[in-house]
Amino acid sequence: MLDLRERLDKLPDKPGVYIMKNELDEIMYVGKAKSLRKRVRQYFGSYGKSSKKVASMVSKIHDFEYIIVENEVESLVLESNLIKDNLPKYNILLRDDKQYPYIKVKVNERFPRVMKTRRVAKDGAKYFGPYPDVFAVNGSIETFERIYPLRTCNLNLENVEEKPFRPCLNYYIGKCLGPCTGEVKDEDYNLMVDEVLNFLSSSNSKLVDKLHEKMMDYSRNLDYENAADIRDRIKNLEYLKERQLISDPEANDDKDIIALAKGIDEVLIQIFFFRNGKIIGREHYMIRDYYNDSYEEIFSSFIKQFYIGASYIPKEIIIEEKPLDIKLLEDWLTEKRGNKVNIVVPIKGNKKELVKMVKRNALDMIEKYGDKFKKRAETNKKALEDIRDLLGLNETPRRIEAYDISNISGVESVGSMVVFEDGDSKKSDYRKFRIKSVVGPDDYSSLKEVIERRFTRGVEEKKTSKSSSFSNFPDLIMMDGGKGQVNAAKEILDKLNLNLEICGLVKDDFHKTRGIIYNNEEFKIDLNSRAYKMIYKIQEEAHRFAINYHRNLRTKTMFKSELDDIKLIGPKRKENLLKHFKSIDKIKNASLEELMEVESMNEASANSIYQHFRGGNNGR
Repeated sequence: MLDLRERLDKLPDKPGVYIMKNELDEIMYVGKAKSLRKRVRQYFGSYGKSSKKVASMVSKIHDFEYIIVENEVESLVLESNLIKDNLPKYNILLRDDKQYPYIKVKVNERFPRVMKTRRVAKDGAKYFGPYPDVFAVNGSIETFERIYPLRTCNLNLENVEEKPFRPCLNYYIGKCLGPCTGEVKDEDYNLMVDEVLNFLSSSNSKLVDKLHEKMMDYSRNLDYENAADIRDRIKNLEYLKERQLISDPEANDDKDIIALAKGIDEVLIQIFFFRNGKIIGREHYMIRDYYNDSYEEIFSSFIKQFYIGASYIPKEIIIEEKPLDIKLLEDWLTEKRGNKVNIVVPIKGNKKELVKMVKRNALDMIEKYGDKFKKRAETNKKALEDIRDLLGLNETPRRIEAYDISNISGVESVGSMVVFEDGDSKKSDYRKFRIKSVVGPDDYSSLKEVIERRFTRGVEEKKTSKSSSFSNFPDLIMMDGGKGQVNAAKEILDKLNLNLEICGLVKDDFHKTRGIIYNNEEFKIDLNSRAYKMIYKIQEEAHRFAINYHRNLRTKTMFKSELDDIKLIGPKRKENLLKHFKSIDKIKNASLEELMEVESMNEASANSIYQHFRGGNNGR
């Protein structure tokens, strides 16, 4: 806590998003702030005791991070993106798909409409947003309708000249030009649409200037009620125009943005991940820079090391400065991805602004927390050396892979593989495995399947030019369990002729790690040692990753399965059926008597399933 309090003094007085983490480096809470310094400091003052929920969270804060943005609008949108992507424990989580609204201009139809929507579709329309203030969106659309007599109906007007419609009330009161009559020229109508598009997509202030003149006319005529109405409309429109880089509905492609900050003998590289037009996360890496290498050399080296084992490569990498051998790197990334990858060094525009934002965060991080990162790296190094000495390994393990299995009564068994390099998690190399060949709760067989699939692919990739994180073999494998799990994994490694170090993490009666199994010998660990803290962190991360994947699969299986279309079968019966039979195939082949053995099933529901899969032949 002392280290945290020292860092509070270094917080910037700027808008942004802060991320609270626990001892296991899990994200507990994501919040936004007009001033990061004022807001984050409140948690360690009286506000931190204001409620049980806040006090509980503050007691578990082990670390925090923050991302600096341009304004409050960006912080709102980024906060929303990070909450939806990470599902932090202490945030209020929406259980539906609602999100901030967009303004949609249906340029994909004749006589376009302007409307509000919460979903972005690839339908040829133009989208602007998202906007955190729904009232500003509603008010702005109403303003567009007052100034521009655009249609609001959903009539198909493609051939309106041949088959005109009777106009609605909006036409008679002057709120719509009435393109449905077939007497409106496309050019005249589209001039209004273009003015709306110009306002939403650029810094064009023509619309606001018009309103401002109108407001002054009302004011001069002492019509203060209408003047106030126009003032509020101007305020809504200006809110929509506030600059935003965090989310871009028109940019449905994926990209990574990379920038760096140099210290005395180290470099901090910051990489932000844009997916489907929005920031979903970031990572940073500290690199030793004893020889003061050039930016071009550093970026080239980083790209090769970061993407060689990456599970996903975006179509565009936006970078601060041109790396060495850029064409060669593009060819290599293109081959790995399977289609064209571009490395872009922007000169101006939104991409340049994105690089500036990433650069600003990198500079802030190295300036204020460079010593902290070096200290953590040193602690990690010593912990790994302690593990080496404890097990008597020849070399300090740099890359560690940990495996865990998760299931409930054998339903939807899954395996997880988490990766730690130099003591820090490398989330880009994490992998999930859905168990295919094992029925029921059989951890040994499930582990065998996971290890065989992971290392078989690794061996195959090493024989070819293709490479991913599977072709990077670990210096040490950690299995969640004792001799049985270790020997099950070792059997597969021997079968593949792989000589890799492998150990098991043994738990006591209270499910806490008590020691390590290595070469069939158990080594006790001091619970206060650096080695134990490192092992505990790795084991908990593997368990967390497996549990989360299993929960997701269970939810999908419960709510999206062939059972969904069967009468009398609701969520509870679906869950009971899957627990009892373990698979959809077994449910399909079950007799009426077998179906009725399942908890909560009766003759009517059992017959409904039987008839569904047998096409009416009950076969008693």
